[in-house]
Amino acid sequence: MTPTALQWIAAALFGIALIHTFSAKQFERLSHRFPRHAGLFHLLGEVEVVFGFWAMVLIVVMALVGGGAQALHYAESRNYTEPLFVFVVMVIAASRPVLRTVVALVDAMARLMPLPTPMATAWLGLAAVPLLGSLITEPAAMTIAALMLAPQVFRADVPEGRKYLALGVLFVNVSIGGTLTSYAAPPVLMVAATWQWDSAFMLATFGWKAALAVLLNATVCTFILRKHLPHASALAAGQQARAPVSATVAAVHLALLAGVVLFAHHPVVFVGLFLLFLAFTQAYERHQNPLILKEALLVGFFLAGLVVLGGMQQWWLQPIVSSLQPLALFAGALGLTAITDNAALTYLGSLIEGMSDPAKYMLVAGAVAGGGLTVIANAPNPAGVALLKRGFADETIGAGGLLLGALGPTAVAAAAFLLL
Repeated sequence: MTPTALQWIAAALFGIALIHTFSAKQFERLSHRFPRHAGLFHLLGEVEVVFGFWAMVLIVVMALVGGGAQALHYAESRNYTEPLFVFVVMVIAASRPVLRTVVALVDAMARLMPLPTPMATAWLGLAAVPLLGSLITEPAAMTIAALMLAPQVFRADVPEGRKYLALGVLFVNVSIGGTLTSYAAPPVLMVAATWQWDSAFMLATFGWKAALAVLLNATVCTFILRKHLPHASALAAGQQARAPVSATVAAVHLALLAGVVLFAHHPVVFVGLFLLFLAFTQAYERHQNPLILKEALLVGFFLAGLVVLGGMQQWWLQPIVSSLQPLALFAGALGLTAITDNAALTYLGSLIEGMSDPAKYMLVAGAVAGGGLTVIANAPNPAGVALLKRGFADETIGAGGLLLGALGPTAVAAAAFLLL
């Protein structure tokens, strides 16, 4: 077995994982039809499990073909900082003190807006929080926005089509909303240092265009959802039912979240801060809700699997990226992002020597614009799926529904980057 043949096997497993992702909803339905094997079908129907499962298959195949030492060397050579960071930031951002602080700020802003409170709150969740991702990173923004919007939009009595539209808007807005700075969006981070793109450059070149697209997407979606949002009285009752959180405890949580974001690329530091966070939540348990450890672990497993499987796809992805002219590169990046992580795509672009400035712009613009089309298109998307899937039929988010829901907001983002 030659290395080239092993690369073909890895590409085949990657393709199988993609097909599995798009058919995850069918496994969930099979769990109801065949209750005897419901556990197995339910496991295979978890979108967050798919890439981790097939990554394990790849490592086993590598061990059988090239020996255990080669398989271990490959697995240990991968960079797992992003999966670790997403796990940590999800748990902290979803903690009750952080969430209550953000919700209180959003409620205060909603009362100042000339709109009914439910519409204003939903609009802020779809617009302001994704843009906040440029400061607190996209995974944190996705976690906060998903938990805020879940009781408002992603309810059983809301039509499925409306929920998929809201999900598509959320995913696209988070993907492009992180481009106001050079560190918050994974696809931007992959090229920022190599191409010397700082936050001022990002804001002037990408950020204002992304902000306009985010505002338009959120406005259209909120207008469509207006008849399905809860009444203001129900929102107020829900707010009053929540016990207040100590300001000191909230300040400590926010400080730990800020520290994790600041050291997002230094796992030794942010994992240490996470352990301190766990100890603090135990010490002040009365101010906490149950931590979302299971959901965050599943998302981390998904992203780690994507790192392992994606690391073997460079041999066919890079020639495609390097052979395209700027406009074709935008379209290619938009499409390829749907089947591979957009950060991996821009990383491959950063390896190409002599790429022109227009080509660099088109690559990144296409990658972030297409970040809401599928679960794997952008690193924070699995977090949104894990936190919102209970609001959908069969408690599963269909890949086809997400794709259709994201087409409109993706077109708005693409037009903003191409025409403005």
